[in-house]
Parts: sequence; structure tokens; C-alpha cells
Amino acid sequence: MNALTRHVPLLGQLARYDAGTFQSDAVAGLTTAIMLIPQAMAYAMLAGLDPIIGLYASTIPLAIYGLMGTSRQLAVGPVAMVSLLVASGVGAIVGGNDPVRYASLAALLMLMVGALQWGMSLARLGFLVKFLSHPVIAGFTSAAALIIGFSQLKHVMGVNLPSSHHVHEILLHAIEKAGDTNLVTLGISLASMATLVALKRFAPRFPRFLLVVAGGALAVWGLGLHEMGVSIVGDVPSGLPSPALPALELGSIQALLPTAITIALVGFMESISVAKAFARENKYEVDADQELEALGVANVVGAFFQGYPVTGGFSRTAVNAQAGALTGVASLVTAGAITVTLLFLTPLFYFLPKAVLASIIMTAVFGLIATDEVKHLWKVSRPDLAAMGLTFVATLTLGIEQGILVGVAASLLWFIWSTSRPHLAVLGELPGTTVYRNVERYPEARTTPGVVAIRVDAPLYFANTAFLKTAVQDAIGEDARHLVVDCKAIGSVDAQALSTIGEILDAMEDRSITVWLAGVRGPVRDALEAAHLMERIGWDHVVERVHEAVDRASGRRLELLGGAK
Repeated sequence: MNALTRHVPLLGQLARYDAGTFQSDAVAGLTTAIMLIPQAMAYAMLAGLDPIIGLYASTIPLAIYGLMGTSRQLAVGPVAMVSLLVASGVGAIVGGNDPVRYASLAALLMLMVGALQWGMSLARLGFLVKFLSHPVIAGFTSAAALIIGFSQLKHVMGVNLPSSHHVHEILLHAIEKAGDTNLVTLGISLASMATLVALKRFAPRFPRFLLVVAGGALAVWGLGLHEMGVSIVGDVPSGLPSPALPALELGSIQALLPTAITIALVGFMESISVAKAFARENKYEVDADQELEALGVANVVGAFFQGYPVTGGFSRTAVNAQAGALTGVASLVTAGAITVTLLFLTPLFYFLPKAVLASIIMTAVFGLIATDEVKHLWKVSRPDLAAMGLTFVATLTLGIEQGILVGVAASLLWFIWSTSRPHLAVLGELPGTTVYRNVERYPEARTTPGVVAIRVDAPLYFANTAFLKTAVQDAIGEDARHLVVDCKAIGSVDAQALSTIGEILDAMEDRSITVWLAGVRGPVRDALEAAHLMERIGWDHVVERVHEAVDRASGRRLELLGGAK
């Protein structure tokens, strides 16, 4: 793969391109555009922006990703989660009273997100996303879905509600203003949501978003519902966005930096998760660092064309894949279709009710509440469920960025705590074999008098060495004369661990206990030798199998019946 193909993977995808592939990509691209146009407008409204900016963000960024992305199905554009984060970050600075400055700061945020993602790709930092565990993302997503959904109540009810990112505040304000609800607006909202839910269940491939958008606009136009208090989108400017440099204000950059970091990581996490899922299904690989580069460049360039941060979304990607997307050309077709819409079709959106856009948002995001994940984690991992629950509560009560930071911190603390107490098993020989197992799990396993065999199931580092020292001392009884350590599960040791091993050897020498090591890995062996610990143990006490060490320690005849585990 040459450098150009590595940075523009579409060139490689076109190596065997033919008319049939283009037809499939074209159908997928147009189908995705039909879904994206109303979604992009709805999500821009969610972000606190004019709906047209959602379409601006769905042109050049999509084309760039189509060229540079390694996923052949990923549909990039505005998504609910990122839109909420934009509203949280930009809204805290400028509020909703200055739409021009609000849009300028959203573009600045897009530039910052892109620069961060591009920089991460250059530094090969795609692995950082691993610190965002799936339970944390599930908790964050579930809470954000509630915040996003309830934030649309003002459009669903047709009343003015104060902006807030706390669900309880939104609900209290909604209850207070319930008597002022515009019943026509509420009716449009409920009809739109019912239509979207029904079509998703019974006709999932039908362009349900286009139907409710067209139906809502026609109803307002034909019945004059805007004269009855139904809020509409109104004038949507035609034409493509003019290139403009985002306002590079130091104070704004500093204020937006936490939000930019959150969007850069969360957006990439959402995108790469979706991309990998569809890559597995279609039997090809995605490159995490190249994905970072593609998203980074898409956001950087999009920032100069009045956009706001974009990433890959699941629902549109699923539609793109089901419609037959085979290469990044599908994204180019989608971007082209939206460009045509901006040039010629924006007058059609004049009578579009904002209640319809709110209904699209609510039905989309409430499906993100991870109830199935709660059931799964309850069965397989209560600590992960606790991390998910903590993130969920923190996001609802403290805020968006704070919630995910709490979740990441909780996951890291749990990891440190759990690895600071590594699993240590006392081993015994299964009758008639040379296999050694944990005596707690295999009561029939027999220990050898005078010999204690143990297995440590973790790398050794500064946080778990104190626990290791205590656990070894507790495992050795008064009659022990030999200690056999199964080292196969010890992948690495740090300086503190080597020092602690030296202290354990001192304690064993004081009690005249001989130490044997079995199955030592190469890097661990090298570290022990560099610390002069192998000299103290003795090279003749380092063997491959536990049963060999036990037989030699106890003086029994070595029976080579197979490997110990």
C-alpha cells in the first residue's frame, strides 16, 4: 500500500470498481441522504443551531470521509450525542440570544475537535478510546438519551421552556407550563412519533423520516396550522455555505476545550464501534488511526464551511449498509444529494413544523437507552454494572462532560483496585495426571507434603506487590520446605515488583524454604536476571512445568505424562 492509498483508502476500494458496484453505492447514498436531510436539520436544532447548519455539516465532511475513511458503510454526519454536547458547551458560553456568535463558536468547536482527532491520529493514539469502556459509554448514552429526548418537550408541547441539561428541571418546567400546551403542535408531535415507531417496526426500510417531514409540511401548508401557533422552520437559505474562518478567540478556545476533548473521544468511540461492527459483518478491517485522521480532517475542513462537529452514527450506517453501500462512493453520493438539496430544494422546508424534527429526535434517541445492557451486566459483571449506573446518575445530575469523566475515573479506579488484588491459587495434582489445578475449585486435587505450589494470575506491578507479599506468606504453612510458583500468567514485572520479589526471597531464606519457578516468560526471566534475582533462586530451580518442580522438590520420580496447567 503506497502513501496516497493509505491516506485515501477510497483509491484502493476503486481498484475493482464496476458499474454494478456504482449502482449499489448510488442507491445506498441516495437512501441515506433521504434519511440524513431531516435528521441533520433536527440534530442541528438540538445543538441550538439553525437547522440549515445541519445540512452544511452534511456535505463536505461526508465527502472527505468517503475519500479518507477505511469503513465502506459508515455514514458520517450530525448525531444526537454530539449535538447535545455542542449545546452544552457552546450554550454555556453564549446562550441562545446571539445566533450568529453561537454558530461561529460551533464552527470553532468543530475545528478544535478535528484538530484533536487529527493530532491523535498522527501520534497513533487510537488506543486511548479503550479507556472509554462499553459500560461507561452505555451509562452515558442512556442518560444523554433522556436529556436529549426531554430537551425536545418545548417543541413537542409548543411552549417556551428554559434550557437545561438536567432532566428533573426540564420536567418541572414542563409540568408548570402544561396548561399552555398548543394542542395542535402536540397532535402533530404524537402523530409523527406514532408513524415513526410503527414504520420502524413494520416497514423498517420505508423512508419514514421523509414521510413525516413531507406530511407535516403539507399539513401546515394546506391547513394553515402555522397561523394556529405551530412553530415552523421558516425561511431556509438556499445555496452552499461560504468559506469562513472560525473566530479564533483564546478565551473561547479555553472555555470550549473540555467539550472539544469530550466530543473528540466520544465521537470517535461511537464512530469506530459502528465501523468495526459493519466491517466484521462485511469481512474487512478498519484502521483506528486512519479513522481518526479521516474524522479529524472532515471536522477541520467542515469548520471553514459553517458546520458543527460530526461523527459516524449507527442508525444511518445501518440504513447505508442495508441499502447496499460497498465503498466510500456511497458517502460521496450522499454529500452530492444534500448539495443539490441546498442549491434547489430548501424552499420545500419552509412549512416544516419544528415538532416533526423534535419527534425525529425523540424516537431516535430513546432507542439508545441500554436496558438490555443492564440485564446483561447484571448476569456477567456487577462491577461493570455499577460503573454504568454511576455514569448514568452522574450524567443526569452533574452534567454531560462531568458524567463521562466520572465514569472513566470510576472504571480506572476499579481496574487499579482489582489488579491490586491479583488472583492467587494454591495448586494440587489431579489424581493419575501431572496436571495441577486450584484446590478450591478441584477438591480432588492433592497437595504434596512440604511443598506449596501457587499460581499468580496477573502481571506484577507497584499496586499489587504488597498484596502479593501478604498472600504468599498466608499460603505457606509451618511445614513448608519448598515454594513452587507457576509463572505462566505473569506477563510482566516492574521495578517495585522486583524489589518485593527480593523481599519474599529474603523471607523464604529466613525460613529455609527453597523457591522454584515454573513456566517463566521471556520478558519476566530477563527482568529477574537483570535484577540478579535468578542468581539467588538458582537456574537449576527454574523449570517449564509445575509437576517437574514439585517432583524435584519432593524427591519423587519425574513422570513425563504431559504438561501441567
